[in-house]
Amino acid sequence: MAFKTYPPPGTPPGTLARAAGRPVLPSRLRLIWYHGRDLEDHTEATVAQCLDSRQRPGVTWIHVSGLEDVALLTELGEHLGLHILAMEDVVYGRSPIKVEDYDSTLFLISRLVTWQDELQDEQISIFLGTNFVLSFQESHQDYWGIIRERLRHEQGAIRHQGPDYLMYALLDLVVDYWFPLMETLGERLEAIEDRVLKEPNGTGMRELQDLRRMYVRLRRFLWPLREAINILLRQDNPLVSDHTRLYMRDCYDHAFQLIDLLENYREIAAGTIDIYLSKQNTRLNEIMKVLTVIATIFIPLNFLASLYGMNFDRGASPWNMPELGWGYGYPFALASMAAVALSMVIYFRRKRWL
Repeated sequence: MAFKTYPPPGTPPGTLARAAGRPVLPSRLRLIWYHGRDLEDHTEATVAQCLDSRQRPGVTWIHVSGLEDVALLTELGEHLGLHILAMEDVVYGRSPIKVEDYDSTLFLISRLVTWQDELQDEQISIFLGTNFVLSFQESHQDYWGIIRERLRHEQGAIRHQGPDYLMYALLDLVVDYWFPLMETLGERLEAIEDRVLKEPNGTGMRELQDLRRMYVRLRRFLWPLREAINILLRQDNPLVSDHTRLYMRDCYDHAFQLIDLLENYREIAAGTIDIYLSKQNTRLNEIMKVLTVIATIFIPLNFLASLYGMNFDRGASPWNMPELGWGYGYPFALASMAAVALSMVIYFRRKRWL
């Protein structure tokens, strides 16, 4: 079901309001602060706690799940100095994937995709500041437990890097979520391809068409995502260090790999559809050939049957159907028809039409 994801015509720029008809969940605020070996994790944080955390040395990660509380989002944006147009993109959701530089903050919109019996996607919005990262997501699904574990147990370099590295870690995880999805879609494509080629029917074809539409949808997500990562790589922004850009290259490579994989799947799906249509045409041609041969064989038989069905008066002339008075006339007519049919079958086989 499609939902309205844009403000009413004439709405002043930067107006924060939920899009009509779009389902939203209650807003939850989570705060993680870390500096050196110190770490604090507040699962039910307040705006005041977030602002106090920013005054301390270290990195502050504020995560908002659910976009129902527009007042809380507005307050958070005002206190953190976030541009109102960027906050509008967050609140309305379904904005294009992009990277925007707002002087004191860097704003990134991405799309996180998963497979739960069907394709699921939601917008992930990330703000990068001098000492904080602010992330938004539409649902309450916990996607970031892996990063919290790395922070909690000091795994990798994340605890010893700045907020730009945290932003990279979030973006890298968003990209990594694509790989199990692509594996699932590849397995579905393989299963549908085998079924379509072995048992060509309308059901398999409809599933294949649905899968192709899904690939087109994913393509609209992946290409802008790769471009956004490329901007982060090439843009000279003081908020992103050269050290983090080195890791961004790996993220870019993953995005490129996903695009290549998706394009291969699209080509396989298109080729399977072509093979299916070719098999259907071949099967139809075989059927038409058999029917044509049968009709061709019966043409002379129909002629003989209609010939002997003419009602001439045998008493008026000795030439009017003399074989009708012959005792072997009926077997002779049947034998003539069988001989004609057999001769045509032999001729067709020699011509390799059968």
